Amino acid sequence: MNYRNLLLASAALVAGLAGAASAQEDATVAFLMPDQASTRYEQHDFPGFKAEMEKLCPNCTVIYQNANADVALQQQQFNSVIAQGAKVIVLDPVDSAAAAGLVTLAQSQGVKIIAYDRPIPDTPADYYVSFDNKGIGQAIAESLVKHMKATGVAEGSGVLQINGSPTDAAAGLIRDGIHVGLETSGYKTLAEFDTPEWAPPKAQQWAAGQITRFGADIKGVVAANDGTAGGAIAAFKAAGVNPLPPVTGNDATIAALQLIISGDQYNTISKPSEIVAAAAANVAVKFLKGETPEAKTTLYDTPSELFVPAVVTVENIKAEIFDKGIQKPEEICTGEYAEGCKKLGITQ
Repeated sequence: MNYRNLLLASAALVAGLAGAASAQEDATVAFLMPDQASTRYEQHDFPGFKAEMEKLCPNCTVIYQNANADVALQQQQFNSVIAQGAKVIVLDPVDSAAAAGLVTLAQSQGVKIIAYDRPIPDTPADYYVSFDNKGIGQAIAESLVKHMKATGVAEGSGVLQINGSPTDAAAGLIRDGIHVGLETSGYKTLAEFDTPEWAPPKAQQWAAGQITRFGADIKGVVAANDGTAGGAIAAFKAAGVNPLPPVTGNDATIAALQLIISGDQYNTISKPSEIVAAAAANVAVKFLKGETPEAKTTLYDTPSELFVPAVVTVENIKAEIFDKGIQKPEEICTGEYAEGCKKLGITQ
């Protein structure tokens, strides 16, 4: 190659790099969440994602949509953000199976898909970011079993298992983890329920029926998240059960933390959504730059990063939630929960 051609080639390369940088600097990224049954998406996930995107790509446009548990609405939102020029879509699907078609559609148009929280088993996304959902199920179940044994609940006693939505692959992973946590526990599962749309009222209705059916034979409840846990607790209270059996949870919502402080819920999982949201933003920006994000592991043939959460009970709630700044006492220790916070040393 002569000197003139070398200069031309170099100029073309610089122009190409500048064009790529420009495309990255003002690109559109979509953040599509599945439902409003949990407050986490508005309070933690999207703020965490937006904050990290503002640091990494301040001129990028971030579109947020929530499908409110409606598969058809999420399809419309997905089509809309592609029409608006989204180059990367972070997708937490309402229906993990239905989302396979969305992945295929996006990839056919050169749009990168980051599966978020809920995996998409049937068609590999470009990346998957989540907490370890199977590990969550196993951890909450094992924590409950340990507590039941420590408090003298006899082997052979019964527990209820309340799973998440049957259309959510992450719920299936949590369910599988619960099975692992219970299988050698010595306790028997009296009944098991997949909660449509993770809806707490549906969990409450089912639990009420099981209380009528099994009564005092229910010695514990493994609920897959804090919403279903709250539904179960409401059912026991409505039935006049006292004391309540220990109930697990997951998500460390404000309501669940208050229930743990009051003694109504046994455990939850602290998984600050901002951690996963920030990781998704980092992956998105790498895709915008034309880079290949590093896979920490692989799940469903998808390069993935899975974070390990912490189990929270009354014994470590101060250390895990308040000392780490995940929640502030003034947000939790209100009204009837103020005295419990004092006893736990959360407030003076």
